[in-house]
Amino acid sequence: MFISTTQNAKWKTAEPCDCKGIELSFGDEAQTVRGFGTCFSELSALALNDLSEGDKRACLDELFDSDKCNFNYCRTPIGASDFATSFYSYNETEGDYEMKNFSIERDEKLLLPLILEGVKRQKDMQMFASPWCPPLWLKTHRAYSYGVFNRTEENLRAYALYFKKYVQAYHEKGVPLVHIHPQNEPCSNQVFPSCVWKGSELAEFIGGYLGPALENENVDIFFGTINGPEGGDRLWWTRYCDYLGHAMLTDAKKYIKGVGYQWAGKFALPQTRDDYPNLELIQTESECGDGKNTWDQMMMIYGLVRHYFRFGASAYVYWNLALKKGQPSTWGWHQNSLISVDGDKYELTPEFYLMKHLSHFVKRGAKYVLMKGEYSSHCTAFKNPDGTYVLVVDNPHEFDVVITVKGKSYKLLPRSINTITF
Repeated sequence: MFISTTQNAKWKTAEPCDCKGIELSFGDEAQTVRGFGTCFSELSALALNDLSEGDKRACLDELFDSDKCNFNYCRTPIGASDFATSFYSYNETEGDYEMKNFSIERDEKLLLPLILEGVKRQKDMQMFASPWCPPLWLKTHRAYSYGVFNRTEENLRAYALYFKKYVQAYHEKGVPLVHIHPQNEPCSNQVFPSCVWKGSELAEFIGGYLGPALENENVDIFFGTINGPEGGDRLWWTRYCDYLGHAMLTDAKKYIKGVGYQWAGKFALPQTRDDYPNLELIQTESECGDGKNTWDQMMMIYGLVRHYFRFGASAYVYWNLALKKGQPSTWGWHQNSLISVDGDKYELTPEFYLMKHLSHFVKRGAKYVLMKGEYSSHCTAFKNPDGTYVLVVDNPHEFDVVITVKGKSYKLLPRSINTITF
């Protein structure tokens, strides 16, 4: 099968051509693929709720049905993300160290119904979760933005219990949580919900508190989601050796089953793979764009996809599932999405088609395969459990490019994304 997508002609079946092209071949197999997916949020739920019931079902089918995008590895926030309608946590009762007032009632209004629609459609769904901000009374300053965790003994124990209650509550609702990440983007102070942790502090929390609390909860701990090494002044305290490189030399190591990277975390991939080739490495948040959903932005995202898999990632997770056209985050950032909703109409964006070029064909348990040849830097290849090969390849140029694989040639149209199966 040969599927090609250009800006003006999406998801079109093509045929091999007679001309000779650049020779490419499949090389060694590498890491095992867990899957592809997207992230759930309150603003995504509100966008889809603007559609008719029929159109909303169609959008969810497109994303999660096994014969369409087949998203099977997705993310959800623990409390408010920057795409919640407002800040919240599951317990804002000051000093409630036993978490007697913990409640996910807020999630039952928008977030959980959307998640369960995805779970209903995807029998192999796996999910992971991370907080953007702890309950405010556990921070040194009572504010959702900026700030750090107040690392007292009673606060650390209470926060570990908060995670435990979250996992139990979500499992009871039928959400297949498989991984917990202790903090979203711990390297950065943000205007939206956030909390800065040093790598040594995360190691202390995981090794002494979170790990023991979750030992019997049928969920693994992944270190992350790490957004460093950053540039500029932050380069000197967001390095690999300050985060994962530190934590894996402490008691936290026995609890850390993987690591999640996003944004500037992509620069730590080679070191992670070199030091811990058996540690699972996932990409946790695709870079978000500016809300214009342009073809150029999609082509840039494909470069990120290839980078993550080339350096060891087992999964790639897109960020915004759906947004209203022109709507920024609650804290003011316009971002791209897979589905753009305009009034009571919707559009599948370029990045939707990019993700489908991967997730529709690549099955859980596939092996990432290295490519050999002069055009291999444009390729992302996999071998499925049934032995079929999947080659995703772009053509960012303004002219045709012809490649030859396994004796057949394929014309890649200008500025296209393509999937070829063998």
